[in-house]
Amino acid sequence: MPDSAASCPCLLEFPCDFPIKVMGVHTGDFARAVLDIVLRHAPGFDPATMETRTSGKGNYLSLTCTFRAHSQQQVDALYRELSAHPMMKVVL
Repeated sequence: MPDSAASCPCLLEFPCDFPIKVMGVHTGDFARAVLDIVLRHAPGFDPATMETRTSGKGNYLSLTCTFRAHSQQQVDALYRELSAHPMMKVVL
């Protein structure tokens, strides 16, 4: 194994398509807040590809955004910003 591969803790090869799932209370502003953050970190993301799923009682909304990730730093920054937002309950 080359030294550069041994020192890399990442399991992903970039660029790659990376799905990120976010769950929060189902309000009118939730999807827009997620989309705004995703677009800040992945400007090429197509909003039409965002997958949505409403919980059984309709109280929560799950959104999956699959974007083209170019580095671990990009993925980490997106995850941190989503996790810090008060509307987000879970970010996977």
